[in-house]
Amino acid sequence: MVERGVTSERRQGGLAHKWRVLISVVFGLFMVILDTTVVNVAFRTLQEEFHAGVDQSQWIISMYVMALGIATPVSGYLADRFGMKRIFLTGLALFTTGSFLCGVAPQLWTLVAARVLQGVGGGIALPLGSAFLFSTFPRSEQGKALGIFGIALVAAPALGPIVGGWLVDAGHWRWIFFVNVPIGALGVFLGSRWLREHRPERAPSLDRLGLFFSTIGFASVLYAASIAAQSGWTAPRVDAFFALGFVGLIVFAFIELRIAKHPLLDLRLFEQSTFTRAAIVGWVSVVALFGAEFLLPLYLQVLRGRSALETGVILLPMALASGIATPLAGRLYDRIGARALAVVGFSLLAVNTWQLSLLEGNTSIAFLVFLLVIRGLALGMTVQTTFVTALSVVPIPQTARASALINSTRQVVQAIAVAVLATILTASLSPEIAAQANRFQQAAPAPETTGQRVEVCSPQTLPAFVPAPAKATIETFCGEYISGLEQAYRLTFYFSLLAVVLGATLPGWPATWAGREATRRAAEPAAGH
Repeated sequence: MVERGVTSERRQGGLAHKWRVLISVVFGLFMVILDTTVVNVAFRTLQEEFHAGVDQSQWIISMYVMALGIATPVSGYLADRFGMKRIFLTGLALFTTGSFLCGVAPQLWTLVAARVLQGVGGGIALPLGSAFLFSTFPRSEQGKALGIFGIALVAAPALGPIVGGWLVDAGHWRWIFFVNVPIGALGVFLGSRWLREHRPERAPSLDRLGLFFSTIGFASVLYAASIAAQSGWTAPRVDAFFALGFVGLIVFAFIELRIAKHPLLDLRLFEQSTFTRAAIVGWVSVVALFGAEFLLPLYLQVLRGRSALETGVILLPMALASGIATPLAGRLYDRIGARALAVVGFSLLAVNTWQLSLLEGNTSIAFLVFLLVIRGLALGMTVQTTFVTALSVVPIPQTARASALINSTRQVVQAIAVAVLATILTASLSPEIAAQANRFQQAAPAPETTGQRVEVCSPQTLPAFVPAPAKATIETFCGEYISGLEQAYRLTFYFSLLAVVLGATLPGWPATWAGREATRRAAEPAAGH
């Protein structure tokens, strides 16, 4: 690999190069990760602003997810072909430009087009950020580096609802996009100054067939997953796109393994057992962990009457706990490996998820915050640990493509998991009951005008004028909703138990742990094959 400048501990201006790289990556990618949740808060506002129905407005989210899924697999090839620094900065610049265009969008379809630009930029940049850290930090410190980077990975999604809720409540929805512009510009500036170029000795050729079928496969599956809960899993459009997507991914896998001379995604990495085990644990953990991130905001807003801003504040302790645990887990990983962290973290997650499955409509918010702190600790111990473990057995020149492979597959698993959980939740609700309860919520005065928050499952918060039939309807709705939450959390509980078992197969203490350099050397024959 040709690298302009050596990756050393030499200090420039008092700051080692590796820390400059870490700062550049964190600033560059923070806005990309923030955007995964900040727009969701403003979805209803955007729908009203552009006078669009749900089907049309859904493209604001669906097209972003699809663009992200299409761009992520190709990021490794682009980095190898044109240089990792150049493509990383290009991705950040595209995302920043797309954010500005979203903010000034005069109508819905202009906004959707700008969201596509955001998705392409984010999909290119996100996998390369991790690859930069792996190629810069020595192996003995890569866990620590990914742990520190993990603070941004968990803090940004948690801040999204807070920032988005505050701006939307203040009537400044366009600033949920404009806020990305100065952060992105700073990321591009720092990256252009501090990052060093990485590229192979020989530029690879483009796997055109692989690109074509990966685009069809990833885009179709992600689109189908984004509309499945709303349209129904048996809807012709959902089934057609899932079928097209899975066929596309099967053909894509065949091309990558049997035809392509320079595969877009190196699926042969799965021949390495440690990589495969870590990747599978990562997929399972996405399902197990996403329950709180997706289901709890619904619980807090629908049943407990919290605003988007209040919901974000309640969920913040999970991010704070994870932000503390992630760098500590990174340091521990460098010393003892992944196994103990994964087993303890997923065991905490299993107990915590079972407790969340027992939520009631009047569960104490203080107790809920306690559960979120425990969940944050589990999150900090597991997500980055499985990612680092997978990349630890990959030769440095292949980290960009390996990171793209892990991110691409996790996106698909995450999208399908959210669709399944949303379906479980909505399937428990009688349409007529849900519609009546929704009409009541929309007709209820805002808390700031009455001084009282309306929690639909707490009779004492219901206004006195609500007639008895309406109260009976609300009680039925509350019971159905709680039942749906319980079923969804039970599913994630079983996945967390599976993650405990799979996590025990990862390398590390109490077995002999000679460090990741020894793990890499043991994996080189398979990786080279």
